Amino acid sequence: MIDYKVQISEAINNVLMEMEVSTENINVADMIERPSDDKLGDYAFPCFKLAKELRKAPQQIAAEIAEKLQSSDVFEKVENVNAYVNMYIAKQGFIDDVLKNAVLHGDDFTKGTEGEGKVITIDFSSPNIAKPFHIGHIRTTVIGNAIYLIYKNLGYNVVRINHLGDYGTQFGKMIVAYRKWGNKEDVEREPIKTLLSYYTKFHEEAEKDPQLDDEARKTFLNLENGEKEEVELWQWFRDESLKEFNKVYDMLEIDFDSYAGESFYSDKMPAALKELEDKGLLKDSQNTKIVDLEEYNMAPAVITKSDGSSLYITRDIATALYRKKEYNFHKSLYVVASQQDLHFAQLFKIVELMGYEWAKDCVHIQFGMVSLTEGTLSTRKGRVVFLEDVLNKAVESTKEIILEKGVVSENIDQVAKEVGIGAVIFNELAHNRIKDYVFDWDKVLNFDGETGPYVQYTHARACSLINRADENIVKKANGLEGLDTSILGEGSAYDLLKLVYNLEGAIKEAADRYEPSVITRHIVKIAQGFNRFYNEERILSEDANETAAKLSLVIATKNAIRNGLALLGIKAPERM
Repeated sequence: MIDYKVQISEAINNVLMEMEVSTENINVADMIERPSDDKLGDYAFPCFKLAKELRKAPQQIAAEIAEKLQSSDVFEKVENVNAYVNMYIAKQGFIDDVLKNAVLHGDDFTKGTEGEGKVITIDFSSPNIAKPFHIGHIRTTVIGNAIYLIYKNLGYNVVRINHLGDYGTQFGKMIVAYRKWGNKEDVEREPIKTLLSYYTKFHEEAEKDPQLDDEARKTFLNLENGEKEEVELWQWFRDESLKEFNKVYDMLEIDFDSYAGESFYSDKMPAALKELEDKGLLKDSQNTKIVDLEEYNMAPAVITKSDGSSLYITRDIATALYRKKEYNFHKSLYVVASQQDLHFAQLFKIVELMGYEWAKDCVHIQFGMVSLTEGTLSTRKGRVVFLEDVLNKAVESTKEIILEKGVVSENIDQVAKEVGIGAVIFNELAHNRIKDYVFDWDKVLNFDGETGPYVQYTHARACSLINRADENIVKKANGLEGLDTSILGEGSAYDLLKLVYNLEGAIKEAADRYEPSVITRHIVKIAQGFNRFYNEERILSEDANETAAKLSLVIATKNAIRNGLALLGIKAPERM
């Protein structure tokens, strides 16, 4: 669609040149604003910064600029209010542009090309092997998937990496626990819950017998050294865990391009350690190797422990070096909880100190934590809510509502799945990602208000209108030929057109801020705008031309909602 901000910037720059204003230190595009009140125009330009150079009052400058912009066919009207130039976009050109893109281009009208030829790696989800895939993982999983979809929509080649937690001392604990209290049949019958019970028991017993921790450390060292029995047990835990994880990924319809977890980088760590040593970054400290980051106001990063075993940051340094070499990324994104802020600050600083300028292209996309109404999640204490159980319960509850209301007679199970899982995802992505929140079943499964089911229902309502209309009128609305769309230039119809137009801007803002909730909130506004239009206007009327024009807006809205939901990883049912 037309980027009106660009057109306005060009028009104002031309006027400033006529007024002999130097624009070297003035970025007109950044100065353009969107008034909070539509009565003050579609766009506004403040003139305070020009007062010093022109030696005139800002109000006078605004009046001069407004007068010179009157002749531009971009605008319906231009006026100055105090020190502001208020601009109203030419309505008919705007209407035609929005409909042409949102109706004729359908699935593609929100797509961009800015990312063509650029690779982005995104590290998200990354559950720990042999531990529950619980509700705490929903944040990284669905936020990461939405960011992947947003950047893919903008033309980037996005590589999805599930950096599995399949390495570390916890595997020493798990192997010790299995040898002491486990059996193969229980693990194969119910892998994650059984392994979790072993892990929980280990910590209970270790409080009474601290020597268990020493045994676990030795066992992990054996694993690092490639001892056959430890490696075989570890591989079995990994395979059984992935089978369970994939049940959740299948429900969410999330895929990955790589499952290279921490273990994948074990043979790449020696080269990274040697490079750190060669570049003089490693120091000895209490039998450990560290990188001293004191001058950067950070705690020292421990690279190897006293027994020579590695840590998360050791593996992450090797990971970063490998990903740059393998993918030559434009950006490398890590969707990981805000609890790891220091870890990633240390990691990126170490990569920078190693002499790699691309360290600035590594981004930690942090998010707040999830807790339960009864307290904080704890794998060690076994207090978790399994994500698979959450999704299944959402689907079951949705099906009960559908059967109770009798709103769908066909494909009930499919609709229940799309709406139920959509409700969970939407609830997650409706919040600013950095905020902590409490997982509450009543809120997740409340389908009233600004929720996923509300937006999905609005899409289904639009589809119903189209299906009820005369076939020839729908064909005319889809083709936009011979339509008098001037009827859409007022009231709720024009307000809705502006919301459809602004979806592109919301997508770009979401990408710039790594914040899917920008899209979530905007498609709620589109749904609300459509329902106002639906209630205020008679869309299917006796006047075929009027009906066709209004249906073109219905089609545009349907496409906008469907595209917006798709960027969140949510389906848009045609019937509800």
